[in-house]
Amino acid sequence: MKSDKRDLAVLGGTRAFEQSLHVGRPNLGDRSRLLERIGEALDRNWLTNQGPLVSQFEARVADYVGAKHCVAVCNATVALEITIRALELAGEVIVPAYTFVATAHALQWQEITPVFCDIDPHTHTLDAGWVERMITPRTTGIIGVHLWGRPCNIEALETIARTHELRLLFDAAHAFGASYKGRMVGGFGTAEVFSFHATKFVNCGEGGAVVTNDDRLAQKIRLMRNFGFAGLDRVIYIGTNGKMSELSAAMGLTSIESIDAFVAANRRNHHAYRTELATIPGMSLVPYDASERCNYQYAVVEVDPYLTRLTRDELIEVLVAENVLARRYFYPGCHRMEPYASLFPHAHLVLLSTEAVAERVMLLPTGTAVGVDEIVRICQILRLAVTCAGDVHRALEARRQAPAPVIAGDERKVA
Repeated sequence: MKSDKRDLAVLGGTRAFEQSLHVGRPNLGDRSRLLERIGEALDRNWLTNQGPLVSQFEARVADYVGAKHCVAVCNATVALEITIRALELAGEVIVPAYTFVATAHALQWQEITPVFCDIDPHTHTLDAGWVERMITPRTTGIIGVHLWGRPCNIEALETIARTHELRLLFDAAHAFGASYKGRMVGGFGTAEVFSFHATKFVNCGEGGAVVTNDDRLAQKIRLMRNFGFAGLDRVIYIGTNGKMSELSAAMGLTSIESIDAFVAANRRNHHAYRTELATIPGMSLVPYDASERCNYQYAVVEVDPYLTRLTRDELIEVLVAENVLARRYFYPGCHRMEPYASLFPHAHLVLLSTEAVAERVMLLPTGTAVGVDEIVRICQILRLAVTCAGDVHRALEARRQAPAPVIAGDERKVA
């Protein structure tokens, strides 16, 4: 444990952790069961093209979330792209700028303009009042994003979509295992898209899925993920290769079998962070609604630099020096990334909450690879850094201003 400022790595101490602690390190289920499933797939010599493991995975996901259809795909980005095309979205679609850039790219890739809308500063999800203001005659849809495993304002967005006759799609990449007013995420809007990427608490290594209660839409998406084939040699629609492999489905099925253990670990870690961070000025853990089903997938901290006397970025530098690889999500916002920064150079002027949230959010390691002891040590580092904020700030400033070392054979000179 670090008890003196000289113990901090940025002030000359040794790092706290030999092995790096990551945000989003993969959770692993029963390894023997996973290898058993992979062995079965190899014995069948059936590794893709809607094998039995993919079919089982689709049935398991649909049953878990209470949706009629689940269409498994190779990743959530392709799932978004296919669903956007299947819904025949065009013109403009309203999305938050505070999301992973894939949400916007899935539209721009198909020459649909993502119209960036501001977020509620408390929920970090779409502000329904701003959504209504952003609607134009060119608007064809809305993509709501459930962030941190916390559903966005589904009811308000459904009302807006119905009133203006817009398609409503949800990017539910973070929200598998979460509920909204007692109903599992997965059955809202026209469709919802889950991510089962390795960083998600339930994962396929790489994978995604579209869930919907619309029979015709599900049929269309199934065609589109397999080049439009409606039989062995009959193509009836334009499509792409978005199929999930049997190996990914094996990982997904095994992961779902451990979902209760994963959630329990996340919940334990969330409560530990809440207890420890409560004693550190300027740091507040984003809460989950205990009355709903929650996956507790992310440990999200909002930093108030006026109280910590260190910026969020400086605190991340402190942690990284200790081998705690904290992250700033989804900095700096899609509107400040290309091509959007060039297409919409003044977007930041109307995205005030997005700008503020992007500057203060910090994600800390959680999941099955992190326990309470590690969390106590992480928070001790943060507490010590805030206590001696002046020394830490000066040390970080000196590090930034230090000249780059001269590398042998490098023609660049240091003044």
